[in-house]
Amino acid sequence: MSETPEYAKGLEGVIANESALSDVHGLDGILRYRGYNINDLVENCTFEEVLYLLHRGKLPTQSELDDLTETLRAQRDLPQGVIDFLQAAPDNANPMEVLRTGVSMLGLYDTRGEDQDRALNEERALSIVAKVPLIVAYYHRARQGKSLPPVRKDLSEAGHFLYLINNEEPGAEATKTLDVAYILHADHGMNASTFSSRVTIATLSDMYSAITSAIGTLKGPLHGGANEGVIHMLQEIGDEDKVDAYVEDCLTNKKKIMGIGHRVYKVLDPRAPHLRKMAVKLTEELGEAKWINMSERIAELMRERKNLNANVDFYSATVYYSLGIPTDLFTPIFAISRAGGWTAQVLEQLDDNRLYRPLTHYTGPTSDQPITPIGERS
Repeated sequence: MSETPEYAKGLEGVIANESALSDVHGLDGILRYRGYNINDLVENCTFEEVLYLLHRGKLPTQSELDDLTETLRAQRDLPQGVIDFLQAAPDNANPMEVLRTGVSMLGLYDTRGEDQDRALNEERALSIVAKVPLIVAYYHRARQGKSLPPVRKDLSEAGHFLYLINNEEPGAEATKTLDVAYILHADHGMNASTFSSRVTIATLSDMYSAITSAIGTLKGPLHGGANEGVIHMLQEIGDEDKVDAYVEDCLTNKKKIMGIGHRVYKVLDPRAPHLRKMAVKLTEELGEAKWINMSERIAELMRERKNLNANVDFYSATVYYSLGIPTDLFTPIFAISRAGGWTAQVLEQLDDNRLYRPLTHYTGPTSDQPITPIGERS
């Protein structure tokens, strides 16, 4: 009888593959993309530069960045069938479900079949990155009965999304804020949605199926849906003077406080300070400090009581809310930025592919069970 391998529920602590994309140090609160510290990338680069880094392994020269930008902007179109679907989808549908279906539909219009040629997959990857924001924005406009703005080729990825949802020129500060959020969310090790994308592509399925799997995984409230949960929590609390009682009730009754703690980071999430800084600035400009004040008090209490820190979702919620973005688009925005990382992870998986086939820890009967005749079963 062979020895049973060590059991790790949820695969916690199990190393399943190798990756050169993102380096997550949970005990030290450090995140790097291909060796570049997230703090340096936020201060010195755009999302497009980070996308090039993830896909190509280095920061681009100006001409390489220009080529990437031109390619992305040339892909800012959707097949008419996808547009028809977005306009016909129920107005009360979950935008993540619409995005999941929209990306899956994109595969129907790729006439190159399932050829896994590296160059073709690189083209597919950038096409998906360019089209995901359109699916999100066009559905948001369509569900309100509003027109779908024509795509523009003169705006950055962040600026173009803001233009699409509002049908007006975005401000430089709002564009910069969303660009930073895109960078911070672009990739993050073997998280649940990245894992599902790699599991799917490892079967030699197609790029669209892999990203569809990732979107379906990100939809869950324990993953990408957490930032939406933060705003719902703040709205439920209502006022600053009710924060302490709310936190105490949650701790007493062992209720989860959204945006606090992280599966990997045991210290402060390195992405959180950047979003906190932007959240403070935005709320000061809007003259509505209640939300950030409530957030800060929750974070303070959880540090004191449970030694837990705020994560990236905790402050991204306030940032998006302050930008006037509807709550149910928070997770789709996460998907827009993470599409860059997902596609890079899929490309990397295919470079040295092996099918994922973990074992399971069986807990049922271990001997043959007698079959009772159907008429005698209770």
